[in-house]
Amino acid sequence: MLRLYNSLSKSKEKFVPLEDKKVKMYVCGITPYDTTHLGHAFTYVFFDTLVRYFKFRGFDVKYTQNVTDIDDDILKRAKEEGRDWRELGNFWTGVFLKDMKMLNVLPPTNYVKATNAIDTMIGIIETLIHKKTAYENNGNVYFDIDKFKKYGKLSHFNTRQMLILSKERGGNPADPLKKNPLDFLLWQKSSPDEPAWDSPFGKGRPGWHIECSSMIKDTLGRQIDIHGGGRDLIFPHHESEIAQSETFTGKIPFVKYWMHTAMVLYEGEKMAKSLGNLIMVSDLLKKYNPNDIRCFLLTHHYRKPWEFDEEELKYTTGQLSSIKKLTNMSDKTATIDSSCVEEFTSIMDDDLDTPNALNFLVEIAKKPKMSSTLLKLLSILGIRI
Repeated sequence: MLRLYNSLSKSKEKFVPLEDKKVKMYVCGITPYDTTHLGHAFTYVFFDTLVRYFKFRGFDVKYTQNVTDIDDDILKRAKEEGRDWRELGNFWTGVFLKDMKMLNVLPPTNYVKATNAIDTMIGIIETLIHKKTAYENNGNVYFDIDKFKKYGKLSHFNTRQMLILSKERGGNPADPLKKNPLDFLLWQKSSPDEPAWDSPFGKGRPGWHIECSSMIKDTLGRQIDIHGGGRDLIFPHHESEIAQSETFTGKIPFVKYWMHTAMVLYEGEKMAKSLGNLIMVSDLLKKYNPNDIRCFLLTHHYRKPWEFDEEELKYTTGQLSSIKKLTNMSDKTATIDSSCVEEFTSIMDDDLDTPNALNFLVEIAKKPKMSSTLLKLLSILGIRI
């Protein structure tokens, strides 16, 4: 039985979807103001592999990924470069999609922009105000976290930790318009030089968290099986999504399984645009085959942080080259070995253990007449021979 680690319960749980053999999954996408780095690739290759594995196991998957195309970072970068914010976002979204295609990441069922869900955001905010869990102040609308008693149930952070992370990750605990420093923006009044939409609260633009709740509602409904993203999104982003979505929908839990990928490190710190310690996917693609990069990413378990080491990538390249040679020498008319498929499935059923699954494939590649079996199992991992 497939078991996945749920960040909410902090344990591996048997996967039982809301509807039999159907999976509704949402993964937070990029904020397109810069290029794609290896940390992004690690997240999206993993969730692509999860989708492929669900399909192999007979599930019908409906998968939504978003583009946060209206955001403080985009507006700041557009101003710095003297570019239109939409043009900037479209350009970097195109670069990202090209990189993902090279890494054999399949397009999600729905690939949606936040700006296409503004009406839904306004409707949800109106409902939250009506329920007295959100309040207006000087053109801004805030979610009142004191009205959601389980705020923090995903992150398990205390107030001090939340305040620190909120400040680091786009919040403003010192905002004097807030009742509580941790209250988060649902709608913000736009400056004269910023994009703005009409709303009952005045001209403005959406807060970060309300965007994902709205796109989930529009494409997947009021309750979903899996919500994914990088571990750094747990707070405040995913914590705030829970508060506003469960209040709006009354569906508890709003998400049945929360899944988060670990951070990729470089030069001793988390790979991040803000730090500039980036390994660009486009740069790696100039030196290595896309299959090698994808295989390299999958040699790391999605929940364990790791540091980029090019020597390790070279080693993975050699391993994949050996599998390819053995596959070419094997009898391609051989039938698929069901016992190998069962063992592979058993490994993957344990929280998608791709590192051990790849180790298993290296071993069976040494056996005769395994070409068809290898090709079948590699395809589930999205690796092309």
